[in-house]
Amino acid sequence: MQSSSKLFPVALVSAENRGDLSEDVYRLKPGNSPDRSVEIALTRLGNAGFANTSGIPVVLLHGSFSNRRFWYSPKCIGLGPYLARAGFDVWIAEMRGHGLSPRNQSYQSNCVGDYARYDLPAISDFIYEQNARPAHWIGHSLGGTTLAAALGGSYMEPSQIASVALCGSQVSRNYWLLKVPPVQWVGRFVLKRFEVLSGSRLKRGPEDEPIGLAIEALRWHGLFGRFGDAERNWWQGLSSVSLPVLAVAGAGDKQDPPWACRKLLEQFGSSAREFIQLSKADGYATDYGHIEMLVSKTAQQEVWPLLRNWITQCQA
Repeated sequence: MQSSSKLFPVALVSAENRGDLSEDVYRLKPGNSPDRSVEIALTRLGNAGFANTSGIPVVLLHGSFSNRRFWYSPKCIGLGPYLARAGFDVWIAEMRGHGLSPRNQSYQSNCVGDYARYDLPAISDFIYEQNARPAHWIGHSLGGTTLAAALGGSYMEPSQIASVALCGSQVSRNYWLLKVPPVQWVGRFVLKRFEVLSGSRLKRGPEDEPIGLAIEALRWHGLFGRFGDAERNWWQGLSSVSLPVLAVAGAGDKQDPPWACRKLLEQFGSSAREFIQLSKADGYATDYGHIEMLVSKTAQQEVWPLLRNWITQCQA
């Protein structure tokens, strides 16, 4: 089968109309990481009957224990369809082993460092090849954290990015017990006995997560831990990022609290930064939780237009 890209092998898995929307599903095989078996599913949404390339590209990155359905329900409801109907060229990525992306050979060792160093740059390159305009990236939770890692590590081409929106994303919430070395050792010993964290068993979502993510998080929160890997300090690197950045936090979010989301935003070197707290005190209908900030009826009315306006503002 002929590749849909000149960059690396890309298969067009399906091309369907879903009511008023067109849905193209691609499977990318970049071959740019040590594990050559990695394949990434990328769903493109547009208005049926119209050329997708006429719209401004927007890329959506799901969080942990999730997949494309966070943005795009089987009934074509979600932020993805909302933006597609508004005329944007919408791309929804699914991380290794999530949704339509198959599990790679070294799946259990997958971590944010792999996603940031290898997968997001490949996704960005392919989208730019298909629609040669800088894209607006929106990440929720771990998706936003991964995006911050890719930017802080200078893994992505800045000219391909128009703006960044981080929704419920942070790396500064401390777990002081994890800074005790014996606790770290025991934690690593226990975690290495597993291959995955089960989303269904933990009641966190429909997908599993590789144990490599948990081990990586332990290292970040250790006594001398940092947001980065052995080669690069992603946290420090964010101070050199000058892209427009929006941080959205829910006042009712216990997992990624507003103060920590704000701290991540303030680490960016951009002069175009905006922080929005979704709370009753700030005029919103409710104190939004971690999921509800993007998936709820009130989010459709209050948060989705906010993100659309951010993109339009950055295009001006």
